[in-house]
Amino acid sequence: MGTFNFVENTFMVPYTKEVADYCDPFSCGDHDLDDFFSSDVFLYEEELLGKSYCWINKDNQHEIVAIATLAYDGIKTYTLDKPSKNALQRKIPQQKRHRSYPAVLIGRLGVSKAFQGHGLNVGTQLMEALKYWFVDENNKAACRYMLVDAYNTEATIHYYLKNGFKPLYKTEQSEKEAFGIPIEASLHSRIYFYDLKTIK
Repeated sequence: MGTFNFVENTFMVPYTKEVADYCDPFSCGDHDLDDFFSSDVFLYEEELLGKSYCWINKDNQHEIVAIATLAYDGIKTYTLDKPSKNALQRKIPQQKRHRSYPAVLIGRLGVSKAFQGHGLNVGTQLMEALKYWFVDENNKAACRYMLVDAYNTEATIHYYLKNGFKPLYKTEQSEKEAFGIPIEASLHSRIYFYDLKTIK
């Protein structure tokens, strides 16, 4: 496929039913995500639980390259154990530390199967675009962190670690305790965060 510059070769629009009907069906290869983006995404928007955006290929405007569903969230420090809390607040001046910090939640994120692999790094380029979007001076609300409740699979965790995210809870045990999950149960997802201050 050659090279693909995500910023130069796509344009972003809100992901609406009209856009979905106009474009070719989107598939990122994950059944749960594909099902969400084909139906549930519009219910989320209607209930103000998430706002979705898609990036369309400029050379083929029927082709969706990626979709992301976003919502404002927060990190509550009183839910964290001491090591996790210390790691989160390490770069925040003592006098500016709070019980809660503003964050944006990446609720869902998918890259079209056609743009996966091939050395294109579209997933990484998408994440970079999202990071800079939320530190833009025109952003309407302050946002210190990005959050994601990531599938607890090797490929997904590798993707977020590669893009600078860190686990919010230092151990799976502390995350289970925070959410009242039995210690013997497996975690289907884990919360990761990215400090947007690092790119300001």
